[in-house]
Amino acid sequence: EFVCKFKNNRIPLPAIALGTNASNLTAIGNDYGFDNIFSRELSAIGNNNDILIAISTSGKSKNIINLIEEAKSIGMPFYILTGESGGDLSIYKEVVIKVPSKDTAIIQQVHIILGHLICINAELEYI
Repeated sequence: EFVCKFKNNRIPLPAIALGTNASNLTAIGNDYGFDNIFSRELSAIGNNNDILIAISTSGKSKNIINLIEEAKSIGMPFYILTGESGGDLSIYKEVVIKVPSKDTAIIQQVHIILGHLICINAELEYI
């Protein structure tokens, strides 16, 4: 939705989904472990002018925790979408959006809706 469009024709917005490059995924997973797949990619391509949106239904995913630590180390602002408890990521109170449910499917559906709201608001800035 960012690079192409969500609802309106507009300039493309720079965005990337970490963990989608199979070559990076296997190389980082083999050499640094699955817990570092996202943080290693972010270290390579992220900077403090970017914004990270991290998603962890449980809030306990070690690869997401490491990702947030990497974002902090490079000064990148971030937001976290989790489920009801927020898990270990609850320590970032100001930037955690907790879906008030324990049901993974419901949490994921609300995360999709939140993603669409983020996209439409970003898009409105560029039309």
